[in-house]
Amino acid sequence: MKRKVELVILSDVHLGTYGAHAKELVSYLQSIKPKTLVLNGDIIDIWQFRKRYFPKSHLQVIKKIISLAAKGAKVYYITGNHDEKLRKFSPVEFGNISILDKLVLNLDGKKAWIFHGDVFDASIQHTKWIAKLGGWGYDFLIILNSFINWCLVSLGRPKYSLSKKIKNSVKKAVSFISDFEETAAELAIENKFDYVICGHIHQPQMRKVETPQGDCLYLNSGDWIENLTALEYDKGIWSLMEYEKQNLPETQEDESVNTEIDPVALLASIKTF
Repeated sequence: MKRKVELVILSDVHLGTYGAHAKELVSYLQSIKPKTLVLNGDIIDIWQFRKRYFPKSHLQVIKKIISLAAKGAKVYYITGNHDEKLRKFSPVEFGNISILDKLVLNLDGKKAWIFHGDVFDASIQHTKWIAKLGGWGYDFLIILNSFINWCLVSLGRPKYSLSKKIKNSVKKAVSFISDFEETAAELAIENKFDYVICGHIHQPQMRKVETPQGDCLYLNSGDWIENLTALEYDKGIWSLMEYEKQNLPETQEDESVNTEIDPVALLASIKTF
């Protein structure tokens, strides 16, 4: 039985990169029946897109999202920095699928402000080539980490996250995450939003932020590279879904995956647009 959920928000899947956990995401999407699905940026990594690497499991994610929309779910695709090429087309609608840069939802009388969050990142706004170089380095780190974890699991030892260790040990990284969260929350409070929901920093979070002007709930959906998390809202309650705690069966690659439009060719054309 699929779980019925009013709203699901996920971000930073980075389809088209080696670090994307596409099989796990398909498994999660197959376990739920959302009324609304928000894809909060960096779902398809157009920055690092390669024709030679877009496996069937990644196509399955796209196919599943389209299937949810076809069955009545409202799907909002919010553009991020790694899929910023789509901003040339937003806002646009294809049936139940909308592509846009930000979104405001009314949830039981409260206002939710949803956007990716790269607008707060100076390295992207002013020195994009540095951000892209960092993206390639992060991709390599994930590949290296996958090999290390394979060795650890083979020896019966727990997995280890190199990037989390680096983030937690570098004071600037910790400070950036804190500043990011505070800035997003303060802007939301100034604009009378009850919730502000971001992605971008790959740091799942749910916390209340208070200022002299008021308070709001800051939420971050995390990512599907390391944390494998999503935000869920149902019956007035927010929760952070952690894939590793769900005990869901891993989806096998579907050899029959096929679409009328070749998504690899489509992404290639978008990248050069």
